[in-house]
Amino acid sequence: MRIAQALLVALALAVVTAGCGSGGNKKHVAPATTTAAASPSGTATTTTTQSTPSALQAEAKSAAAGDIPDNQVFLVFANRAGGFSVKYPEGWAQAGSGRSVTFRDKNNIVRIDVTHASRPTAATVKGSHAVTISGHPALKVAYTTQSAPNAVTGKRVVLVVDRYYLWRGGKRAVVDLGTPRGVDNVDAYRLMIESFTWH
Repeated sequence: MRIAQALLVALALAVVTAGCGSGGNKKHVAPATTTAAASPSGTATTTTTQSTPSALQAEAKSAAAGDIPDNQVFLVFANRAGGFSVKYPEGWAQAGSGRSVTFRDKNNIVRIDVTHASRPTAATVKGSHAVTISGHPALKVAYTTQSAPNAVTGKRVVLVVDRYYLWRGGKRAVVDLGTPRGVDNVDAYRLMIESFTWH
């Protein structure tokens, strides 16, 4: 009799244990994944307390193209909404309106974004260093970014970007000057950033 009772208890425990194991009621929890947002990388990373434009992206049209010739003619672009003017190379395509405008040619890209914001500092723009632009204080950060693959060739373009933070009277301008890696447009881009003028 005792042996029969012991067998019944053992059988009941086996059924309960099986029910707690693998079965239809067990939930499968997928491992957590994280997605990193694209951000400027390279010599420095920009992090500000206010919203800041994301990293530039090249269009991967021609990996080696982008030299701005020494005899390049520059025109003056005046943006009334943004309250600034700047020189840009003649023939470059212009896009955007209002306080955000982009100029591009091949894989050269210049973007200017103006917003109402407090004066940035080295503490709010990590990795930045102080520079002087047309006699006024500014901050500069360098970063690199990579384009999406070209739809035809599959090639990617690495863009080297100098980002400048300029400000006046409650307005802040973020100016990105991007050129393909290996292309020297230092003089032309220096002319452009030095021509930036608040109105």
